[in-house]
Amino acid sequence: MDTISAQIAALTAISDITALKHNYWRACDAKDVDGFRASFITDGAIIDYGPLGTFDDAAPMVAVFERVALAKVDGRYVVLDMHTGGHPEIEVTGPDSARGRWSLRFRQVNTVQRTETVSVGEYHDEYRLEGGKWRMSVCRFTQHWSITRPIGDDVVVAEGVFAAG
Repeated sequence: MDTISAQIAALTAISDITALKHNYWRACDAKDVDGFRASFITDGAIIDYGPLGTFDDAAPMVAVFERVALAKVDGRYVVLDMHTGGHPEIEVTGPDSARGRWSLRFRQVNTVQRTETVSVGEYHDEYRLEGGKWRMSVCRFTQHWSITRPIGDDVVVAEGVFAAG
């Protein structure tokens, strides 16, 4: 492959991987279980979310996601999430492999405990081309810091529409 073709292939891979990560965060926030699952390779994904758990396949993490993200009390979701990621560093390591590093700003509202948590951390991912689409084969998140504070009774938390809705 000539240099220009290789550069175009690498830039296309980086663009596709960026879209993958953005779709992953969007699925998390939208409570989209299928979109969340589709972000990972079919078998053997390594997922390490620290205190939330470490898994050697996506299926157990998907079960945790369903249990937490879809939990409701009195017809309202217990947890509302907001993932804002950026500062990507993506390196294509082969025709069907890459690795990346991302910063995350995360906000979560717990409507039952009436708390808001803000966290900052970093993802270290590995990607594989599977069935013509980039998927995460390794997803490791390290939290740098977090703050949890109460939401006062005078604060109204309004729930919108979600994929799972």
